[in-house]
Amino acid sequence: MLMLAGIVVLHITTIILLLVAAIDNAWWITDTMSTDLWGRWELTNSVWHYTNLKDYPEEYLQTVQATAVLACIFSILALLVFMAQLFTLPKGQRFTFTGILQLIACLCIMIAASVYTAELHANDTVGGYGHSYVLAWISFVLTFVLAVTYLILRKKSE
Repeated sequence: MLMLAGIVVLHITTIILLLVAAIDNAWWITDTMSTDLWGRWELTNSVWHYTNLKDYPEEYLQTVQATAVLACIFSILALLVFMAQLFTLPKGQRFTFTGILQLIACLCIMIAASVYTAELHANDTVGGYGHSYVLAWISFVLTFVLAVTYLILRKKSE
Protein backbone atom coordinates (compact mmCIF):
# COMPACT_ATOMS: atom_id res chain seq x y z
CA MET A 1 0.00 0.00 0.00
CA LEU A 2 2.86 2.35 0.86
CA MET A 3 4.48 1.64 -2.51
CA LEU A 4 1.27 2.53 -4.36
CA ALA A 5 0.99 5.78 -2.39
CA GLY A 6 4.59 6.60 -3.32
CA ILE A 7 3.85 5.93 -6.98
CA VAL A 8 0.80 8.22 -6.86
CA VAL A 9 2.87 10.99 -5.23
CA LEU A 10 5.61 10.57 -7.85
CA HIS A 11 3.03 10.59 -10.63
CA ILE A 12 1.38 13.77 -9.34
CA THR A 13 4.81 15.39 -8.95
CA THR A 14 5.62 14.47 -12.53
CA ILE A 15 2.35 15.97 -13.77
CA ILE A 16 3.07 19.21 -11.90
CA LEU A 17 6.57 19.38 -13.38
CA LEU A 18 5.22 18.76 -16.87
CA LEU A 19 2.61 21.50 -16.46
CA VAL A 20 5.16 23.98 -15.13
CA ALA A 21 7.53 23.14 -17.98
CA ALA A 22 4.78 23.66 -20.56
CA ILE A 23 3.38 26.86 -19.04
CA ASP A 24 6.21 28.78 -17.37
CA ASN A 25 8.20 31.33 -19.35
CA ALA A 26 11.75 30.10 -18.86
CA TRP A 27 12.78 27.80 -21.69
CA TRP A 28 15.38 30.22 -23.04
CA ILE A 29 16.55 33.22 -21.02
CA THR A 30 18.91 36.16 -21.35
CA ASP A 31 19.33 39.27 -19.22
CA THR A 32 16.60 41.09 -21.14
CA MET A 33 14.41 38.29 -22.50
CA SER A 34 12.61 35.17 -21.32
CA THR A 35 10.98 32.76 -23.73
CA ASP A 36 8.49 29.96 -23.26
CA LEU A 37 6.68 27.76 -25.75
CA TRP A 38 3.99 30.35 -26.39
CA GLY A 39 5.66 33.76 -26.40
CA ARG A 40 8.54 35.95 -25.39
CA TRP A 41 8.87 38.44 -22.56
CA GLU A 42 11.27 41.30 -23.32
CA LEU A 43 12.58 43.83 -20.81
CA THR A 44 12.35 47.35 -22.18
CA ASN A 45 12.80 50.41 -19.93
CA SER A 46 12.42 48.26 -16.78
CA VAL A 47 9.05 46.92 -17.99
CA TRP A 48 8.39 43.41 -19.29
CA HIS A 49 6.52 43.26 -22.63
CA TYR A 50 4.96 40.16 -24.15
CA THR A 51 5.55 39.44 -27.86
CA ASN A 52 4.87 36.54 -30.18
CA LEU A 53 7.53 34.10 -31.27
CA LYS A 54 7.77 35.36 -34.82
CA ASP A 55 11.42 34.49 -35.50
CA TYR A 56 11.07 30.78 -34.68
CA PRO A 57 10.46 28.23 -37.44
CA GLU A 58 6.75 27.62 -37.05
CA GLU A 59 6.74 23.90 -37.85
CA TYR A 60 9.31 23.18 -35.13
CA LEU A 61 7.65 25.48 -32.62
CA GLN A 62 4.27 23.83 -33.19
CA THR A 63 5.87 20.40 -32.81
CA VAL A 64 7.33 21.40 -29.45
CA GLN A 65 4.05 22.96 -28.29
CA ALA A 66 1.94 19.99 -29.35
CA THR A 67 4.18 17.33 -27.87
CA ALA A 68 4.56 19.22 -24.59
CA VAL A 69 0.78 19.48 -24.26
CA LEU A 70 0.34 15.83 -25.26
CA ALA A 71 2.85 14.79 -22.60
CA CYS A 72 0.72 16.56 -19.98
CA ILE A 73 -2.48 14.99 -21.29
CA PHE A 74 -1.08 11.45 -21.47
CA SER A 75 0.45 11.71 -18.01
CA ILE A 76 -2.83 12.91 -16.47
CA LEU A 77 -4.72 10.23 -18.37
CA ALA A 78 -2.25 7.60 -17.13
CA LEU A 79 -2.92 8.63 -13.52
CA LEU A 80 -6.68 8.37 -14.02
CA VAL A 81 -6.33 4.98 -15.71
CA PHE A 82 -4.01 3.82 -12.90
CA MET A 83 -6.66 4.67 -10.31
CA ALA A 84 -9.39 2.97 -12.33
CA GLN A 85 -7.30 -0.14 -13.00
CA LEU A 86 -6.31 -0.43 -9.37
CA PHE A 87 -9.88 -1.17 -8.37
CA THR A 88 -11.37 -2.83 -11.45
CA LEU A 89 -8.92 -5.21 -13.10
CA PRO A 90 -7.62 -8.51 -11.71
CA LYS A 91 -3.98 -8.93 -10.79
CA GLY A 92 -1.68 -9.44 -13.75
CA GLN A 93 -3.66 -7.12 -16.02
CA ARG A 94 -3.64 -3.99 -13.91
CA PHE A 95 -0.92 -1.66 -15.04
CA THR A 96 -0.12 -2.48 -18.67
CA PHE A 97 -2.24 0.29 -20.18
CA THR A 98 -1.06 2.78 -17.55
CA GLY A 99 2.57 1.95 -18.37
CA ILE A 100 1.93 2.38 -22.08
CA LEU A 101 0.26 5.78 -21.56
CA GLN A 102 3.13 6.89 -19.34
CA LEU A 103 5.65 5.72 -21.96
CA ILE A 104 3.83 7.78 -24.60
CA ALA A 105 4.01 10.82 -22.28
CA CYS A 106 7.72 10.12 -21.85
CA LEU A 107 8.26 10.04 -25.61
CA CYS A 108 6.24 13.22 -26.11
CA ILE A 109 8.25 15.28 -23.64
CA MET A 110 11.49 13.84 -25.03
CA ILE A 111 10.46 14.90 -28.54
CA ALA A 112 9.50 18.38 -27.31
CA ALA A 113 12.78 18.98 -25.49
CA SER A 114 14.88 17.42 -28.25
CA VAL A 115 13.32 19.46 -31.04
CA TYR A 116 13.62 22.60 -28.90
CA THR A 117 17.30 21.86 -28.35
CA ALA A 118 18.14 20.95 -31.92
CA GLU A 119 16.09 23.45 -33.88
CA LEU A 120 15.08 26.53 -31.92
CA HIS A 121 18.28 27.66 -30.20
CA ALA A 122 21.04 25.64 -31.80
CA ASN A 123 22.88 28.70 -33.14
CA ASP A 124 22.17 31.18 -30.33
CA THR A 125 25.27 32.45 -28.57
CA VAL A 126 23.56 34.78 -26.08
CA GLY A 127 21.45 33.32 -23.31
CA GLY A 128 20.87 29.86 -22.01
CA TYR A 129 18.28 27.27 -21.19
CA GLY A 130 16.01 28.17 -18.29
CA HIS A 131 14.41 26.17 -15.53
CA SER A 132 11.37 25.15 -17.60
CA TYR A 133 13.66 23.45 -20.09
CA VAL A 134 15.44 21.64 -17.24
CA LEU A 135 12.07 20.62 -15.74
CA ALA A 136 11.07 19.16 -19.11
CA TRP A 137 14.13 16.89 -19.07
CA ILE A 138 13.58 15.96 -15.43
CA SER A 139 9.97 15.14 -16.32
CA PHE A 140 11.24 12.93 -19.13
CA VAL A 141 13.29 10.90 -16.66
CA LEU A 142 10.43 10.67 -14.15
CA THR A 143 7.88 9.62 -16.76
CA PHE A 144 10.28 6.93 -17.99
CA VAL A 145 10.84 5.68 -14.44
CA LEU A 146 7.08 5.58 -13.86
CA ALA A 147 6.46 3.71 -17.13
CA VAL A 148 9.03 1.09 -16.20
CA THR A 149 7.62 0.91 -12.65
CA TYR A 150 4.10 0.27 -13.94
CA LEU A 151 5.33 -2.47 -16.23
CA ILE A 152 7.32 -4.07 -13.41
CA LEU A 153 4.28 -3.87 -11.10
CA ARG A 154 2.26 -5.67 -13.74
CA LYS A 155 4.78 -8.50 -13.72
CA LYS A 156 4.84 -8.66 -9.90
CA SER A 157 1.05 -8.88 -9.77
CA GLU A 158 0.86 -12.05 -11.85
